[in-house]
Amino acid sequence: MTEDPAVTFSQMVALTTRLPRRGRGFWYSVAIDLLWPLVVLFVRMRMAGRTNIPREGAVLLASNHLSFADPVTLTAFALASGRVPRYLAKASLWKAPVLGWVMSSGRHIPVDRNSVRAGRALDSARTSLDEGQCVIVYPEGTFTNDPDGWPMRGKNGVARLALASRTPVVPVAQWGTRELLPPGKFVPRPWRKVSVVAGAEVDLSDLYGLEPTKAVLDEATARIMDAVTALLSGVRELPRPAGG
Repeated sequence: MTEDPAVTFSQMVALTTRLPRRGRGFWYSVAIDLLWPLVVLFVRMRMAGRTNIPREGAVLLASNHLSFADPVTLTAFALASGRVPRYLAKASLWKAPVLGWVMSSGRHIPVDRNSVRAGRALDSARTSLDEGQCVIVYPEGTFTNDPDGWPMRGKNGVARLALASRTPVVPVAQWGTRELLPPGKFVPRPWRKVSVVAGAEVDLSDLYGLEPTKAVLDEATARIMDAVTALLSGVRELPRPAGG
């Protein structure tokens, strides 16, 4: 993969005035306005493939998941690509002080894990897509448990959503967020390099209209995760793991 060079400080500053603002909501906008300068000052961002993200219309961004820093850097990437992202995220975040305001204001989508209500999140996500929103999904559902940081097997929710809505799925790979904010830590380590790259839309067109059996959903999920893993392999300049 040919990676874009690190975005310079002046380029990040210039992006500040061009970030999309419409539809962010008050508290989500406050959070963005507070965190963006910190990203500009303390993260060595590398971005590639922003043109693969459509500037308007419904799109699903499917990303690997490494650290609590992922939503910050991925939001910065989406905004730099001209989109305001909505996240599918665990419902407990809506109960957290202040953060709950941000999640509600940003019209993010709560997921009640291990609950009969979990399926409702897909209905809410479908509504966001019907409104032409950019929705971010972590198909693994949690941080990868692979010691080398490679993506795990994805869950079928993103495939079910993509096939039902026929929404484009753009794979995204992040690397460096574990070093920026290691697991178990709460204070980021400054000036770490974080790479975020978006690939071409995953082709699921031959699966449209088919009954969403487990085999069909598994196939769609595998294609999405294969695309994410291939991007990550390029970012890391390492061969993808056997069977990955």
